[in-house]
Amino acid sequence: MSFLSVTLPLGMVNLINQASRAVMAVIGPALAVEFGLSAADLGMLAAVLFVAYALVQLPIGVALDRYGPRLVQAASAAVAGLGFAVSALAEGAGMLAVGRFLTGLGVGSALIGLIKAHSAWYPKERVAALTGAGIFIGGLGGLLATWPVQAALPVLGWRGAFWLLALLSFVIALWILRSVPPRPRREAATPLLQDIAAFAAILRDARFRALVPAIMVLNALHFTYQGLWIGPWLRDVAGLAAEERAVVLLAYALAVMFGNLGAGVAASRLQASGVSPLAVPLAAMALMLGLQALLIAAPPQGLGPALLLWSCFALCGATSAAAYAAVAQGFPPALAGRVSTAVNAGMLCLTFLLQTAIGLVLDLWPRRADGGWQAAGYGWAMGGTLLLQILAMLWMALRLPRR
Repeated sequence: MSFLSVTLPLGMVNLINQASRAVMAVIGPALAVEFGLSAADLGMLAAVLFVAYALVQLPIGVALDRYGPRLVQAASAAVAGLGFAVSALAEGAGMLAVGRFLTGLGVGSALIGLIKAHSAWYPKERVAALTGAGIFIGGLGGLLATWPVQAALPVLGWRGAFWLLALLSFVIALWILRSVPPRPRREAATPLLQDIAAFAAILRDARFRALVPAIMVLNALHFTYQGLWIGPWLRDVAGLAAEERAVVLLAYALAVMFGNLGAGVAASRLQASGVSPLAVPLAAMALMLGLQALLIAAPPQGLGPALLLWSCFALCGATSAAAYAAVAQGFPPALAGRVSTAVNAGMLCLTFLLQTAIGLVLDLWPRRADGGWQAAGYGWAMGGTLLLQILAMLWMALRLPRR
């Protein structure tokens, strides 16, 4: 099966996904001013995408296992395009939230569709590497939504940015229909209720229950900051101007791209040599603890230190895709879509809670004269996420079966 006919077009749905999340970190401050949003309001607006993303996970898992990635991913890209168009037309925060919700429904299959396609068409030792390559391609969306969007805002405005994303989404939907084969390896058809009931067996698996909370926290932290709060943090804590913030966001997106590619290759090589592919995300979890502690105790000032620390943060978060692939390999290939969506649904709910909770914490302090929020609020908010990750890793250490 060709990389150009499977991984590349399906990876472009991840491009939409990455762009839909990263763009809020760039335009979020402008939206807060235009619509008079508090930190909690802004967090909720950004998090609406993740609510829709989470709601669609279980249906997407069933659909992928029944109908294959071609039809599901093409339809998803078209729905995302509709969401971007609604966002571009928004005259208030309510309509913008509707657009974000539709976009979340559309990008919900991005990662899972890749994992499903690769699990069905390729041997398991290649799944992590190919999935990492697909997400590397998708990382271009994160790049486009950082410095290029910031540079284009004076000309296009935030509405123009959404219109461009809508057009791109519709083009990708057509590309998938023309390029991706009709279905991956065919599996025996089963009744729909039996497909849905398979989630119960997945959730009862002891290894799944032990690993998933820590994986969810790792990925949710990455989504929470890339999707919104890194932009305001860079302004309010690191003291960076808009152009400098765009540079850090660009570096973050690059780190996500190369982190996904590197983590996938490393996990596949470890698996080929007899080592668990989970070694890569486990190492990233430990490093993420140290990075959060450093960001709390000694927040970087200026472009260079901020760029270094947040790039490392992005590299850690990027290993979560390899963790998803590794968890899915503990189940039959026919369940790959549902396993990954079960993980993703919980992670996205957690992302919604974290994005909203950080806004609520920031609103506990008086707002600054320039419209920003107090640095102390960011410190307390990140202290909460640090504690959450420690608890998840302790759960994993105590519950993981010794085999």
